[in-house]
Amino acid sequence: MTAAPASKFKPRVFSGIQPTNHLQLGNYLGAVKRFVELQEKGVETIYCIVDLHAITVWQDPQDLRRATRELTAGYIAAGLDPERSILFNQSQVPGHAQLAWIFNCVARVGWMNRMTQFKDKAGKNAENASLGLYAYPSLMAADILLYHATHVPVGEDQKQHLELTRDIAAKFNHDFGVDFFPLTEPVIEGAGTRVMSLRDGTRKMSKSDPSDASRINLTDDADTIARKFRKAKTDSEPLPESLAGLKDRPEARNLVNIYAALADTTPEAVIAEFAGKGFGVFKPALADLAVARLSPIAEEMKRLMADPAGIDRILGEGAERANAIAQPILDATYDIVGLIRSR
Repeated sequence: MTAAPASKFKPRVFSGIQPTNHLQLGNYLGAVKRFVELQEKGVETIYCIVDLHAITVWQDPQDLRRATRELTAGYIAAGLDPERSILFNQSQVPGHAQLAWIFNCVARVGWMNRMTQFKDKAGKNAENASLGLYAYPSLMAADILLYHATHVPVGEDQKQHLELTRDIAAKFNHDFGVDFFPLTEPVIEGAGTRVMSLRDGTRKMSKSDPSDASRINLTDDADTIARKFRKAKTDSEPLPESLAGLKDRPEARNLVNIYAALADTTPEAVIAEFAGKGFGVFKPALADLAVARLSPIAEEMKRLMADPAGIDRILGEGAERANAIAQPILDATYDIVGLIRSR
């Protein structure tokens, strides 16, 4: 017996972001903006700050606490409502770590060896990487399946981990002869699913890039946002008549995609509007759009961060709601595996 199709389960969305460094435009367009859109559709939505994933590499404790609160503030400032969505930090729900251990015993070493993100993050010193970093995808599977999530909005770079989640669900169900975990479906759509660096259109926009000019942080003020877009790397050619003309122009394609995502339109529509115009026209228009969309988020984040106790209260209340969903699923998993639990 294999894992049940997601359609057999109550529609439920789960996703999370690591609280490391600053929330940036790639996180917003590739994840948080879509989190809000799914919330607005009325589907049950659970959004996590995955602090257990963050500590797979060393974190300064004070920085981790600040980053966890800042990410929570970013979620809320971008439009997530703690009353309509469940917002919490992963470490406050013990079931994540407990189910991850069971999945460590289901997943195969060969599966983990194929995970490209471990190779990317560990680099040449894989022998010195933490065991947690190696087993990261198993914890990610636990994050999702602990809630029987049917859909996960993910960036393209996370597709491989979600495929592993489906493999773990299928193997668990097969091994124990049950139809318990769903085959979770990815939600990957929109022009902003992969936002690239403002300094190199072939590289993903990243919080870890040493150049702050390579990214738009959601804490950037209006002047900083405008300056970064006006100085973004481009070429000397005007925008083409069709998307095909952007094929070998990664920086131009990236800026067109960002404009489309911020304007809730398509890259085709952006090209139709700006075809034949140079970046002296396009970049100021993009900067103005970005400031209009993003600077209110930065201002609201600043207001929320002034009340850390309020953010902690939201996370605690969210954790209670998350645990109410997770605990029965974890209890049932323990029963299936044969582990005795006192009730």
